[in-house]
Amino acid sequence: MDHLRKAYSVPFVGTVPAIKPACASSKTKRVSVLGTRGTVKREYTKKLIADFAHDCEVTLVGAGNLATLAEAALRGESVSDDAVLTEIAPCFVEGSPRTDTVVLACTHYPLLLEQIRRIAPWTVDWIDPSPAIARRVESLLDKSESENIPAPAKFLFTSGKSPSPALMRALQPFFGAQALDHA
Repeated sequence: MDHLRKAYSVPFVGTVPAIKPACASSKTKRVSVLGTRGTVKREYTKKLIADFAHDCEVTLVGAGNLATLAEAALRGESVSDDAVLTEIAPCFVEGSPRTDTVVLACTHYPLLLEQIRRIAPWTVDWIDPSPAIARRVESLLDKSESENIPAPAKFLFTSGKSPSPALMRALQPFFGAQALDHA
């Protein structure tokens, strides 16, 4: 991110797996990090574990297809419970203690959070990075800019073709806004 921040005057917001808050809130001290295969292999993920998971056992789960499934759901396509369960199952470590907290370490995964919660083998705390990312973006906006954002927000699709009704329905719960179609 440093090279981007040096090259451009606009702020960039990076995301990292929320290992620190997950380990701080875990009661059983058994946490899973559900990310892409690349995310769970990265050195920064291992450094976050070394820095913030001192008293926790952390299981890294590289989901090969969950982001693709989330994109399908965003397009309004049906995503099977079995397909999602296959991706999240390694997060649930049995034993004493068992996993009680799972970090969603990909910005796509909250798109499936309702389904994930419903099919999970047992109840866990899901650490969704979206609110923290939104707070950071808001803190970077000038006060005058954030005061001028109209409510409800409007979206403009400029792909040259109308968004499908399924996509519009899929966006509605996440943005609570009325999307505009201006091809």
